[in-house]
Amino acid sequence: MANRQTYTVLIPFPTGGGHWSAVGQELDLLDVEATALRTAGRLELTSVLAAAQDTPPAKKAVTKKAE
Repeated sequence: MANRQTYTVLIPFPTGGGHWSAVGQELDLLDVEATALRTAGRLELTSVLAAAQDTPPAKKAVTKKAE
């Protein structure tokens, strides 16, 4: 049996039958179903998004001007 993974919608897209997905909606999809949508930036793995939220943002580098 094929494994499904949970993806979170970043940009809404048509799901069929006149229905659209919603931002933040979680969908269980096969990798084959999600490949084109991930490439287009419309969804991302929920686990990847959760890991990105746990990491602190990078600090800006401070450079000193020569006097």
